[in-house]
This record gives sequence, structure tokens and C-alpha cells, in this order.
Amino acid sequence: MKSIYDMSYKQMEEWCESKGWKKFRTQQIFAWLYKERVYDFDLMTNLSKETREELKKDFTFNPLELVRKQVASDGTTKFLFRTADGALLESVLMIFDYGNSICVSSQVGCNMGCTFCASGLTKKQRDLTSGEMMGQVMHVQAELDKKGERLSHIVVMGTGEPFDNYDNVMNFLFTANHDRGLAIGSRHITISTSGIVPRIKQFADGHYQYNLAISLHAPNDKLRSQIMPIDRAYPLDQLMDAVAYYSKENNRKLTFEYILLKGVNDSAEHAHELARLLRPYTCYVNLIPYNSVDEHGYKPVTRAEAMKFYDILKKEQIQVTIRKEHGSDIDAACGQLRIKELRKEKERKQAKALQIQQDQKSKPSFKAAMVDGTANVYDDAYEANEMPDPDKE
Repeated sequence: MKSIYDMSYKQMEEWCESKGWKKFRTQQIFAWLYKERVYDFDLMTNLSKETREELKKDFTFNPLELVRKQVASDGTTKFLFRTADGALLESVLMIFDYGNSICVSSQVGCNMGCTFCASGLTKKQRDLTSGEMMGQVMHVQAELDKKGERLSHIVVMGTGEPFDNYDNVMNFLFTANHDRGLAIGSRHITISTSGIVPRIKQFADGHYQYNLAISLHAPNDKLRSQIMPIDRAYPLDQLMDAVAYYSKENNRKLTFEYILLKGVNDSAEHAHELARLLRPYTCYVNLIPYNSVDEHGYKPVTRAEAMKFYDILKKEQIQVTIRKEHGSDIDAACGQLRIKELRKEKERKQAKALQIQQDQKSKPSFKAAMVDGTANVYDDAYEANEMPDPDKE
């Protein structure tokens, strides 16, 4: 059954019309969902019982179950969720001076294969629905409601490639941005892509006011193709052509994200090369401290090394910032908490399978039981496979 969070305002209007209801019914439903933020159709008290029953027939509420929460000393909070089909995904709440921001996942796993990213340790299982993305937001907003606060920003930068799930991501953002939805301003919403060129152009043609961030992480194809396999499909000349098209169509400043990996992409020459690549564009660079992932072996740069890279870009007239580190005392890297939970689940399954094997070996055979006089009807039936093995129930 579809989550009611899957429905955009227009889709809900069409659903209400299909029931023979007036359009204002959509306003009432959305007010309960996103202003009052109730989690039970029966709490929508200005709707008739018949209307509430129709909603129950066609929709569920939040499709996610909270599995685990980690809170860092700086207030950064990681949420691990389970979907209705058992998949795991995570979101992050970050606290800034300017407001509360959520980092949303768009897929279960990721196929981009970036060699520094925890998300890519597991391949993409499927796209998340609009409702599953909104479910992340609503769970986090519920936490903030306890303190009388609200989310002010959304970044679609969690596990997955947003432009590989374009339609669902855009449908989710329509509701997040809609005046009768969460009413989060367009300029407070950012979508990040590793560089799917056709989708960047499609996004440009939509003339949306959302911010666009490009995960760049290297200033040339030779290096970028080594750490970001997508560069082999869409090399830098094609990517920068799409960036130029976006800039022409939208006249918006772009963000280029650049994770500093010690000894890989952090040299002075890399900084000068990056400046030459980006100089023609209205943009700024967001230098990102690396959160180490054990499986990859990359190391973060020191603060002094990051500042050296920063200073070169500044001297080259490139606008640049260094992202503030968040959640350094928890599983801060994107996808890290999910990977840990998947490992634990695998270990639990392996332990259970081993226990079953040991139990099977320790059961006396029917003949041995006859010798020591402990055989009974249940044992007889068990040996004859006429009764189910209780360990498999």
C-alpha cells in the first residue's frame, strides 16, 4: 500500500476528485499532514468518518521504522531507518547557526562506486520512493517538534545518486517546498549529483530554484576516473558542458564539492588545476574534510593542509569555503551507520545458522534413543520427517 507521503499536492487533488470530493479536501488533508503533523487518520477530526476510512483503505502513514539513533556532542544526529521491505537507510540532522538541516538518502545502496564513500560499499538495491524520502524528513521533524523547532534546510546528499532517481526525488521536493506542504524555501534545498549529464540538463530545463551541487573531487579526468567511476561515462568536458548549460538557463551560482583526500587530490598543483577548471563559471567550492572509512584506506588532511589548499583557490579568485565538521564522534561518513548495521545483521544470521548446525549434530539419532530408552512418539515422527523441525519454525 502506498504511503500518503508519496502524494504531491496535485496528486492528492486528483485522488480527491476521483472520490467525488471538492478540492478543498486536499487542503485539509495536507494541513493535517504537514502543519499539524499527525500520524493517524483518525486524528484528522474535521474530516468525516467516511473520508478517513477512504484514506485508510488507500494509504499508510510513515513507511519507515526507526532502528537506531546516534547523537554527537555537537548535536548532529544520525538516524537509521528500516523500510517496509526490510531495507536499511540513514539520514542526518545537522545543527547550524542558521537553522536545522537534514541530509536525505535517495536510494538503498549506490551504484556510483566512488572509492572514498561508505555508501558505495553496497550496490544499489532499489530507488527510494518519494514517501520514503519524506518519511525521513517527517521522522526528524517529529524529533524537532519536541523542542519547538523546525527543519529549515534539506540537502539530498545521503546514500544514493539523486539524479539516478530523478522523478521520485523531484516529487518529494515538490511537497517539501509546497506552501501547503513543509514550505521549505527553494533556496534552502540543495540536490547533489556526481555528474549524470543528461539529468543535469533536464534539471536545467526545469528552471527550478533549488540549489545544485556537483560532486567533483578531482580537477582532471585521470584522477577523477580513478576515484569516481562515473567520470568514465561522463568525463569532465561533458560535465562542464552540462554545467555551462545549467548556468546559461538558470543564472544560478553552482557549488562544487571537493573532498580532500591526503596524498590523493590535495596538492598545490591540484588546487591550481581546479582553479583553472572552474574559473569560467559562477560558482564556489566547498572543501570537505574527509570522514575516514576503514574499508577504503584514505586519510583526511590536517587543518593546516586544508587551509593551504583554500588559500591557493582564494588567490586564484575562486570563492571557497571549508565545510564545518559534524558528528566526528559518531559514524559520521555517509552510509557508515547503515554498513555497520548490515554487518551486525550478517553476523547474527551466521551465528544463528551455526547454532542450528550444532543443534542438529547434538540431537541423538533414533537408534541411539532406542538403546537408552528415551525414544518417544515425537522422536519417531521427527526421524520420519512427519513433523516439522522446531528449529525451522
